[in-house]
Amino acid sequence: QVQLVESGGGLVQAGGSLRLSCAASGYTYSTYCMAWFRQAPGKEREGVAAVDRDGATSVADSVKGRFTVSKDNGKNTLYLQMNSLEPEDTAMYYCAADLALGPECGSTVVHGRYYAMDYWGKGALVTVSS
Repeated sequence: QVQLVESGGGLVQAGGSLRLSCAASGYTYSTYCMAWFRQAPGKEREGVAAVDRDGATSVADSVKGRFTVSKDNGKNTLYLQMNSLEPEDTAMYYCAADLALGPECGSTVVHGRYYAMDYWGKGALVTVSS
């Protein structure tokens, strides 16, 4: 049973930083495409960042230069470091995983193809005040 559990969300002022974590269990973590998506109220789910099975990372243009994605295979944990946060970053952030995606993991995620992901966490709320 694949389980993904996000943590680290909260309220932060504009310009501040947060780090989200996604603890994974129930599968061979390193062989999966791992990703972060977000969804703001009234908007579609948006791909934020991804790490493929070989460790290559991809970040959406909307957060490039501010957000960094990484993973620790030993801890089965995916991270999203978010710096210089803006009110527009306010959203529910979801961790997702998929076994089938190979090198196309990054492009799939940054183009927002959330339907390609098989497993999802329940989300972590990030609120950025102005």
